[in-house]
This record gives sequence, C-alpha cells and structure tokens, in this order.
Amino acid sequence: MIAETICAAVSAAGLGIAAVAAYRKRFLTAARIAAYALVPLGLVLTGVVEWAAGTVFSPTAWVGVGVLGAAFGLFMTTRAVERRRLARASAEDGAGPRPVAPSASAPAVGRAGRPTAGSGGAAKAKGKPSAAGTDDDFSDIEAILKKHGI
Repeated sequence: MIAETICAAVSAAGLGIAAVAAYRKRFLTAARIAAYALVPLGLVLTGVVEWAAGTVFSPTAWVGVGVLGAAFGLFMTTRAVERRRLARASAEDGAGPRPVAPSASAPAVGRAGRPTAGSGGAAKAKGKPSAAGTDDDFSDIEAILKKHGI
C-alpha cells in the first residue's frame, strides 16, 4: 500500500513539474515530463506494483530465485568440466584443433610436400641439388617476380 502511495506522489510531482515547463513555453519538454510522470501511476493501476511488492517480500519467491541460481551454476560448472575433459583428452591423443588456412579444405599439418634437410629426398631446381629445399622456394619467388616483370 505504501508503494502505491509513493508512485501516486511521484506522478503528481512529475505532472506539477510538467505544468511549470508548459507555463514557460517548453511544450515538448512538458509533454516528455508528463509521459514519464504517468508511468508510475499506470503501473499502480495495472497491478504491477502490487505484484512486484508481493514478489519482493515473499520468502517463497526468493527461495525460487535461489533454486534457479543453483541450477544455472550447476549447468555452468558441468559445462566447464566437460570442456576441460575434452581439451585434456584431445591433448593426450594429439588430435586437438589444428589451424586451417582460409581457403584450405583440410587442416594444415606442417610443410607437407616440402622436403627438409634430413628427409633424404632433396628437390632439384634448375639442375642443382638442394641442400634444404630452399632452391625450390626461391624458384617460386623468382617465377612470381618474372611474372610481374621485375
């Protein structure tokens, strides 16, 4: 009952301020203040204030809020534990997420198809043996430069 009285007083004060603003020829401001002032009165008349006051001061409602909070906490905890287990399992298997190039259809696994120094299959570019596969890289760059006339 006190909440309804406070809302009515706030509405009356707001309408008084709106009347003063209208007297000073600030009609747009007066209309806006009147709109804000009528909101608490509308909430009282629709019963929202009584319902909210009954809910706020109800122990049963607060127990319900606590139960909902506990359920949410359990959902978040189990989700975090599940993610941690999946991350640990994928790290142990070595099958974790792999980086994928923007236009690639398969995960990038390293330098596939490029021989290294210890691989024994050194590539030959322009008839010269490659020490670590770098001549093949330079031939690609050289082809690009020739394409652009450099």
